[in-house]
Amino acid sequence: MKRILSITVAAVICTAAFAQTQTIYSFTPVRDIPVTSVKDQARTGTCWCFATISFLEAELLRQGRGEYDLSEMFVVRKNYDVRIFDNYLRSGNGNINPGSIAHMATNAIAGNGIVPESVYCGINYDSPGHNHGELSAYLRGIADVSVKLKNLSPEYHELVESLFDIYLGKVPETFSYNGKEYTPKSFAKMLGLDDLSDYVELTSFSHHPFWQQVPLEVPDNWDHARLWNVPLEDMMRIIDNALENGYTVAWDGDLTAGEFQHNRGIAICPNPEDFAEAVKLEKVYPERQVTQEMRQADFEHFITKDDHLMHLTGLFKDQNGGKFYKTKNSWGESNGEMKGYLYMSKAYLEMRTVSIMVHKDAIPRDIRKKLGL
Repeated sequence: MKRILSITVAAVICTAAFAQTQTIYSFTPVRDIPVTSVKDQARTGTCWCFATISFLEAELLRQGRGEYDLSEMFVVRKNYDVRIFDNYLRSGNGNINPGSIAHMATNAIAGNGIVPESVYCGINYDSPGHNHGELSAYLRGIADVSVKLKNLSPEYHELVESLFDIYLGKVPETFSYNGKEYTPKSFAKMLGLDDLSDYVELTSFSHHPFWQQVPLEVPDNWDHARLWNVPLEDMMRIIDNALENGYTVAWDGDLTAGEFQHNRGIAICPNPEDFAEAVKLEKVYPERQVTQEMRQADFEHFITKDDHLMHLTGLFKDQNGGKFYKTKNSWGESNGEMKGYLYMSKAYLEMRTVSIMVHKDAIPRDIRKKLGL
């Protein structure tokens, strides 16, 4: 992901932490939703977990349950337990790379519970931040050997558990939090995260029928889950309705070169004839009028991919009335001039969104009715 250091894209970032500045773009809030602090996935491919955990932490705030810092690496480890077995059953043709999408985090929590970050930080090696390069390489080696031998021996299971214990730390069977004893499952139940069936994943691609659950053909959907497929207009209605009513959105999409500039705090989708000048951010140019056919073509030409997951936390307008979405990233507060946030335009979301996750109550009633939710 190319990160370009450059001048500030100004923004009004509400009461939470930021001051107003004005250069090319200036933003005013329509709805800015309270969320937890920006985290750093560092040198890992675990954005899916950081985005979804951030989304669930915001849900706890919305529900009045309080502010929590939940362990991403607990979820990552439980995710690996499932995917390496899936890879074995597929004769080594599964996906044991770090990536996943949002439902894999909620599945891991529903099945295994969750723990606070203070209980399981997931760094049991000499590093100031997360770094899974060596862990991933050793895991691939163990997985390849098991496939070659066509056997998951007791020693194989010991090796896998030991590998994760060495790099991430042992998972506690019980722990104390605020003076009470919990297991991961009882902690999830206390938080109301033991049943996550109210959270819905949706997509919008025309090679499948709309208003049905369909496969999403991206590598990170390695468990072949089916997502609700809705027309582009309705997907955007869901996002807007959620944010307008205090619900945040877990977002999966593409970081298209030039359009996406995290360090300048913005992602736009210019018209092709304006692209070279528009991405300089020296002037506000009109953006593309995105259609279902346009986003389908970019998906089928592998221009739009599931590069990255982030967290939509607010709805803003620029000085010309253009709609932008405040987005929380997981690259730390020091990476980017907006202290870990950026603004994505409506056109960018229309073109580059691969999937979203929302609470079902955030979906407009007419759409819920069509989906049978």
